[in-house]
Formats: sequence, C-alpha cells, structure tokens
Amino acid sequence: MKKTFKEFKEFIQRGNVMDMAIGVIIGGAFGAIVTSLVNDIIMPLISLLTGGVDFTNWFVALDGNKYETLEAAQTAGAATLNYGNLISVVINFIIVAFCIFLVVKAINKLKNLKKKEEEAAEEAPTKSDEVLLLEDIRDLLKKQNKKEK
Repeated sequence: MKKTFKEFKEFIQRGNVMDMAIGVIIGGAFGAIVTSLVNDIIMPLISLLTGGVDFTNWFVALDGNKYETLEAAQTAGAATLNYGNLISVVINFIIVAFCIFLVVKAINKLKNLKKKEEEAAEEAPTKSDEVLLLEDIRDLLKKQNKKEK
C-alpha cells in the first residue's frame, strides 16, 4: 500500500499532471463565462433577430398534447424532446471552440514570432576566416602605428 501511495504521489507531482489540472480548472471557469455569454447575451440577440423566439421553449411533447411552455409540459409530467436546449448547447459549443481557436492561434503567433526572432539572431552574418584574419592584422597595424608615434 505504501508503494502505491508513493507512486501516486510521484504521479501527481509531475509537472504535466499539474498543468493538466490547472487547465481543467481554468477550462471550467472559462466554460462558465462562455455559458453566461451565450445565455445572457447571444441567445437574447438571436431571439430578437428571430422575432422573439425562445429556444428553451422549442420542444416536442411525447404524450401528444400541446403545451405553451416547456415548464408547463414538465409540470404536467409529459416526456419531452428538448431540441431548443440542444440548439443552445450547439451554439455554446461553437462559441467555446471559436474562443479556444483564437487563443491557440494567438499563442502560436507568439511562438512563431519568438522563433523568428531567435532565427534572425542565429542568422546574423558571420564573418569568414579571411575577414577575421584581416581584421586581426588591421588591429595589430593600428597598435604598431600608435607605438611608433
């Protein structure tokens, strides 16, 4: 049992596991922000554009009866197919995926910028052996001239 606990402790303390845990926590918080964005801003705008249609009340009652709202159907105990909620979730997913795409794109752009800077520094013109030798000779001649004066 001690060996298993020790192995588990080593596993948890690895950097990549901690990074993943942090990513999951931040992802959950980010998901809450996006859910609020969808529910509180985007869906009302879509509802406005569609003439006040509320996706949450798009459903089919499986008992064959007509209900004004999803809440009324659920209160009556009717089984429902809530395709309006599915539409909301799909829109939510598309927004989250797009936001993640933008974040990854920005990170890749920064990485590429840094890589280009490093390559530019490495590609600085190097002097050939002949040029270095001539510069050494020039410097020696300058020293000799100063001594003679």
